[in-house]
Amino acid sequence: MNTTLRKSLRIQLRVIGALLMREIITRYGRHNIGFLWLFVEPMMFTLGVVALWSAMKMNHNSDMPIAAFALTGYSTLLLWRNVANRCSKAIEPNLSLMYHRNVKVLDIFTARIVLEVVGATVSLIFLTLCFSSVGLILLPNDVMLMMEGWLLLIWFSAALGLIVGAISERSETFDRIWHVATYLLFPLSGAAFMVDWLPIIAQKVVLWFPMVHGTEMIRHGFFGHAVITYEDPIYFMIVNLILTLLGLALVRETGRRVEPE
Repeated sequence: MNTTLRKSLRIQLRVIGALLMREIITRYGRHNIGFLWLFVEPMMFTLGVVALWSAMKMNHNSDMPIAAFALTGYSTLLLWRNVANRCSKAIEPNLSLMYHRNVKVLDIFTARIVLEVVGATVSLIFLTLCFSSVGLILLPNDVMLMMEGWLLLIWFSAALGLIVGAISERSETFDRIWHVATYLLFPLSGAAFMVDWLPIIAQKVVLWFPMVHGTEMIRHGFFGHAVITYEDPIYFMIVNLILTLLGLALVRETGRRVEPE
């Protein structure tokens, strides 16, 4: 039994690896800097936000360095938004691959999720080290807590990606609504504010949004006791578990409906 399980695992890893390479070549090609755009794109976005906020002197009435605030906020936004957006309508351009019995719908989603997670993670690490080396920010106060928040946010992003990917394959309307919803969720995601800055009533509202807890955890780990945060890791994990089970159920049902072209 163990031998069969290991063999199946190796096959699935090869399938996902092949899908990753195909996705990289299809998306970025072999010209210019190629797959490095996977890391450069999120870095460019974050750098643009840092430059804009710094030029406008948007310090949010706080002593918090604007570069650190933007880095910890917009990196989280890019993570869950890009993962979900890339999973949306991901099956249609890969329908021809579904003829292979080892290629499943879940594998297609997994490849895209891995790519976006790697890109966002490398971007966060690289910009943190760069900003620190030039004196714009200090290194994180508690790296382990920051990592915990980032991993929980990756979990949330993956679960959200499965749900969005599965439903968008069934409904063109949902796909359009989701892209609008990402813009509406941005001001509620915690990327551009700290929960402590809000009135008590507003705090209760935004803390229902799971991604806020991830952002608060990351900022707690980054700034330490210099900021007041309101994260609830248990709530975040429970929501992630529910979303994961829902996502897997939807992906399984979608897999039964998919017909290769």
